[in-house]
Amino acid sequence: MPRTVPDIEILGPEDAADKEAEIKHRFWPTVRKALRTIPFMHEVVSAYYAMLDPRTPTRAKLTVVAALAYFVSPFDLVPDFIVGLGFLDDASVLAAALAAVSSSIREEHRTAASRALEEEIGAGA
Repeated sequence: MPRTVPDIEILGPEDAADKEAEIKHRFWPTVRKALRTIPFMHEVVSAYYAMLDPRTPTRAKLTVVAALAYFVSPFDLVPDFIVGLGFLDDASVLAAALAAVSSSIREEHRTAASRALEEEIGAGA
């Protein structure tokens, strides 16, 4: 009896560039929607800047890419448009990823995140 392999996505270094481009395209619109819902959005944006930094270790970068790809994906376990619950699954995935890569997020990433969030909040006001 032949075994079937489940249809899952495995993210490797060669796929990271494609995912990174998709994340860059969808990141800020998703951040704007999630700002009031995810209390640690500053760390999420800091991780985004760590992902863009070529000095970030590959393992950490791939972890961030995978978590942010889930965050920006319009297809979630819990759809983002459900008020109060929509970003709960995203927050869980992001929190786990941030715990795993926190040592790779530098102060310069946090500074860039602060500036970017100030601009986003100012533009949205």
